[in-house]
Amino acid sequence: MDVCPSNEPMTGADVLVRALIEENVDTIFGYPGGAVLPIYDAIYKVEKAFDHILTRHEQGAIHAAEGYARVTGKPGVVIATSGPGATNLVTGIADAMIDSLPLVIFTGQVARTVIGTDAFQEADVMGITTPITKHNYQVQSIRDLPRIVKEAFHIASTGRKGPVVVDIPKDISANLSGKVFDSSFELPGYQPTTKPNPLQIKKLSDSLAKAKRPLLLAGAGVLHSSASEELKTFALKHALPVTTTLLGLGSFPGNHELSLGMAGMHGTYTANMALYECDLLINIGARFDDRLTGNLKHFAPNAVVAHVDIDPAEIGKNVETHIPIVADAKEALKQLIAQTEPSQNDHTWMEKLADNKRQYPLWYKNAEEKISPQVLIKAVHQVTKGQAIITTDVGQHQMWAAQHYTFEKPDCWVTSGGLGTMGFGFPAAIGAQLAKPDATVVAIVGDGGFQMTLQELSILQERNLPVKVIIVNNEALGMVRQWQQTFYEERYSESLLQVQPDFVKLAESYSIKGMRVDDEASLQGALEYAFRYDGPVVMDCRVVALENVYPMIAPGKGLHEMIGVKP
Repeated sequence: MDVCPSNEPMTGADVLVRALIEENVDTIFGYPGGAVLPIYDAIYKVEKAFDHILTRHEQGAIHAAEGYARVTGKPGVVIATSGPGATNLVTGIADAMIDSLPLVIFTGQVARTVIGTDAFQEADVMGITTPITKHNYQVQSIRDLPRIVKEAFHIASTGRKGPVVVDIPKDISANLSGKVFDSSFELPGYQPTTKPNPLQIKKLSDSLAKAKRPLLLAGAGVLHSSASEELKTFALKHALPVTTTLLGLGSFPGNHELSLGMAGMHGTYTANMALYECDLLINIGARFDDRLTGNLKHFAPNAVVAHVDIDPAEIGKNVETHIPIVADAKEALKQLIAQTEPSQNDHTWMEKLADNKRQYPLWYKNAEEKISPQVLIKAVHQVTKGQAIITTDVGQHQMWAAQHYTFEKPDCWVTSGGLGTMGFGFPAAIGAQLAKPDATVVAIVGDGGFQMTLQELSILQERNLPVKVIIVNNEALGMVRQWQQTFYEERYSESLLQVQPDFVKLAESYSIKGMRVDDEASLQGALEYAFRYDGPVVMDCRVVALENVYPMIAPGKGLHEMIGVKP
């Protein structure tokens, strides 16, 4: 297909903009600089073709694009200049890669004539990003640009989704060419397998019919393939108990009687013991990472393991797999629903799981002073009726949100999983709010992580985006402090944040409503006011400083060796 409809001379930047229009891009997150000035000039000339979001740091841009991608399923688009502009994106690129988020990132580069000479603001973007992208390109000809853009969007959004970088030398974007370019492409070496092997489906069907203690594990792959309805149908057909990974939250209704909650290092007692005791484990779209499995010697030791994943590299990588199924989660679940007969679990299995739920729920104590963080999360859930999009940074507040904000529907949980990126939550909320302007979006952040990207408050001010920022303020790098308490004899080395800004005044300096809540007695009223308020709000919620996240599986321990469990 022709990107350029006429033979009028166009710059490479004009060609790029036309290619983005052809891809139906509506939002771009970026930050200008010398090597991308031709691109920004071309964007200026098309006026309202895109909504360009000028973040205050490139890291904010890429995390916002991740939030956009996570709630829409569409590729987030980012533009940054050469050198430091590109290298400031690296954390977000790595984050998107490990969490399978589709991004297309355009980086400026010095002119081709000076590449390799250590020119001003030159960086080896190809070398830097090769290990952390699904694919990357450096454009060497304007003629190739439309095809490369088309390929980049295709690769980012198919198979196991991920980030693609397109590095554009400044002379490519600035040079004129009057030719018409073709954007069609062929990628014979890139053909992701989406349909499951029928024989493997049959094997799983046979194993399910024989199983006495089956368990369904749902990961982010269910969400990326929009397969939540199929997952629910399959689970209900066979009365299968369901647990999820951290990134799989929302793939199955957390309030359903078959839900066991999240599994893993800070998962529920019921979910972790189910993984330890099951005789058939059906993994749909999870990659068996270490935070889920704990000590592999003790992970599902008596189970036949079936693993459905679109990425064949993940199957058998960490856990021995007896029934491998390379496929898209939705396609595999459709086949499983169609080809399996309803099965009956051992009643004692379901009774044991139900008894574990009753005997070992998540627990916490109401605070005598300040606020219990668990109470804070539950109050946010109550005020939002469980319907908000929740974004987080990484750490204690992330785990409390995962445990206590019960997700009833898909694509409402936006968090940094595999990389564990502090500073992710707030800009991700901005991206999610721009993608879903009518949704209630809540950034639940730590006082440490928020200070890494809080400059993006400027966007809330400019756009009057109604994001509600809930700072779970324990005056510490909470998870670091918890590990130091538990494993390092309470030697709190550089984890206590004893000097902090006044977050209320900080918000007000951006003309944003700021609030501080110090105790549980005033929490409910403050939250109700904040969520009624027409505009952005920053709430500094002072929680118990030494509260820990439980249950917890210590390094080297199995899922059955949780600490902090109380009947």
